[in-house]
Amino acid sequence: MNSYGTLFRITTFGESHGPAIGVVVDGCPAGLEINEAFIQQELSRRRPGQSKITTQRKEEDSFKILSGVFEGKSTGTPIALLIENQDQRSKDYSHVENVFRPSHADYTYEAKYGFRDHRGGGRSSARETAARVAAGAIAKLLLQEQGINIQAFVSRVGDIVTPHYTSLDLSKTEDNIVRCPDGEVAQKMISLIDAVRLERDTIGGVVTCVIKNSPVGLGEPVFDKLHAELGKAMLSINAVKGFEYGSGFEGVTLRGSQHNDIFYTEDGKVRTKTNFSGGVQGGISNGEEIYFNVAFKPVATIMQDQDTVDKDNNPAVVSGKGRHDPCVVPRAVPIVEAMAALVMADFLLRAKSSKL
Repeated sequence: MNSYGTLFRITTFGESHGPAIGVVVDGCPAGLEINEAFIQQELSRRRPGQSKITTQRKEEDSFKILSGVFEGKSTGTPIALLIENQDQRSKDYSHVENVFRPSHADYTYEAKYGFRDHRGGGRSSARETAARVAAGAIAKLLLQEQGINIQAFVSRVGDIVTPHYTSLDLSKTEDNIVRCPDGEVAQKMISLIDAVRLERDTIGGVVTCVIKNSPVGLGEPVFDKLHAELGKAMLSINAVKGFEYGSGFEGVTLRGSQHNDIFYTEDGKVRTKTNFSGGVQGGISNGEEIYFNVAFKPVATIMQDQDTVDKDNNPAVVSGKGRHDPCVVPRAVPIVEAMAALVMADFLLRAKSSKL
């Protein structure tokens, strides 16, 4: 499937080394002001070549709106956005035409389809996520109309970890190239990523996302629970290996008497004294902050020789070439935000049919 969402629905298209990538956004209500500068800002946060700790591929990720917008506002019809690829170096991938790179999608795509686009991974490339960020920017504009704010940041690189998000000033996230709001921790992360890069290796990390001012009642019973859809959205991002919300796996160390979020009223609203639930109970938002962690593996392409096999099942050796991130999490921050925005926008529209 290349589409995601129920009412607010996107379809992405294009390959890493094709002429362009893009997205069609369907279901955006008419009359939404489409701030093109904001969309470009979001794309620029994700684009390659930002710093020494990201891939040096040079893509401006400028976009064109082909339909669905008139005089700066959405018309209610499909919004199509196109992002042209400008800095492809397909020759960098000629050496993997007939071999399978370890931990990439090479083998599984070959087995599934019988052939594959080996240039940068084709459709399996993280280049596709630029289309998601463009669509997510439109979803963010819709959510902003309702006062809903989404903020992600890098909370871990390797074994370097930030304190819990409630003790951080998230407004400082963009103050450094690793997108960690704790300046001291950020410098340690940058040094680690740079050291790993010089060793011609890669390292993984965690992106934490916080959704503030969510209304109560978003999410559907049983299979379309809010946290389930957030998990699906996050796990669809390249290199993601784990998702947890609220207390997550650490919650198993607590007893029910410690873990239960006690209700109280404040200014006529129901609140909880703690938020181990992560803002979601019974699969439905309860009005508290929604927060979750997304774990990213080390980037699979490393600048070292690795044993593998070729398409004829013969032993082979593959060497990393081209331009790749030593750690994906700094550029993953806007991708996580975009996917969270798409989920929230979809559920916001679906909630309008929940009751008379």
